[in-house]
Amino acid sequence: MTNPNTTDNGRGLRKSMIGVVTSDKMQKTVVVTVERRVKNPTYEKYVVKKSKFKAHDEKNEAKVGDRVLLYETKPMSKDKKWKVGKILAKAVAV
Repeated sequence: MTNPNTTDNGRGLRKSMIGVVTSDKMQKTVVVTVERRVKNPTYEKYVVKKSKFKAHDEKNEAKVGDRVLLYETKPMSKDKKWKVGKILAKAVAV
């Protein structure tokens, strides 16, 4: 059975995840927040855990509020180890 959080884009299997862009103030870099639900072992209640990742966005297409697919890549800098694969949903303008 294959892991649903991996993608095969011609360069072998790599981790992937879906998150929401929370910052696009840097050049070619976005900050993406990924949420996951974890069950507390003691109280058996589901808790939402959030993680922030810096991801490479070559064309600066992702904006705040967009839902994006990230995939793992070789380290580009100290903190940037992910790339934006594609934009799944654009942010709704208010």
